[in-house]
Amino acid sequence: MYTEKVMDHFTNPRNVGEIENANGVGEVGNAKCGDIMRIYLDIDGDIIKDVKFKTFGCGAAVATSSMVTEMVKGKTIDEALVISNAAVAEALGGLPPAKMHCSNLAADALHAAIKDYHDKQQKKD
Repeated sequence: MYTEKVMDHFTNPRNVGEIENANGVGEVGNAKCGDIMRIYLDIDGDIIKDVKFKTFGCGAAVATSSMVTEMVKGKTIDEALVISNAAVAEALGGLPPAKMHCSNLAADALHAAIKDYHDKQQKKD
């Protein structure tokens, strides 16, 4: 049902936790399945220096959260913004059709965290 990569990121998730005083925090949930993801960003200049996540949900939700954090660490904000739902699923070698909504949450949480970062920057100005 799941690829080896999905199982690896589920059983050995990367970047779990939270960042105190994060520059950006994004949280999304799916009422249908009960999954909730929160992504924390530490941004320096235009570079995502660190990223952590906390996810309550199924194995696919944990795996997609882990994968999206690996995909953006060290990237610029603009590079992170182009990461799509499909790209997260593809990086994991695919997800079963019934679990595709989980990859949507990972990209959405990332984009929400970047939006939060931009909102905080505008308030400083």
